Amino acid sequence: MSTANVTLANASGLPPALRTAQEAIRLPEVQAMLQRLAEYQLGIFMPHRHDEQTGEFQPLPDDVMQVESGLAVSFKPTPEILNQGARFFPVGWLWRAGAAVPVAACEMVWDEGQDGSVRQGKHTMSNED
Repeated sequence: MSTANVTLANASGLPPALRTAQEAIRLPEVQAMLQRLAEYQLGIFMPHRHDEQTGEFQPLPDDVMQVESGLAVSFKPTPEILNQGARFFPVGWLWRAGAAVPVAACEMVWDEGQDGSVRQGKHTMSNED
């Protein structure tokens, strides 16, 4: 789906910060940034969560990370995830306070080689299989 297929009417119920994000993707300078990011296999996303009672969109608070674990998404305090760096692999960043800060991570398991070396990381899977 291209941005041309998305109408602003769909964004009308969003909080102002998220509406700004939805509108910005159409700007030529943002399209140029996206094109440049694509050279590095990166993209643009709108960090958000949903109200637990209403399901409405909410901006992602500065002290919260989106975490994918067992193929399910949850939201955890940032320090809790950053203090477990060997377990969580960052997959999303924002520019905050003059630096790139992780805001999304996947919980990983790492295979250990017979010689004790760390090998390929794999995403944790649901225990419901």
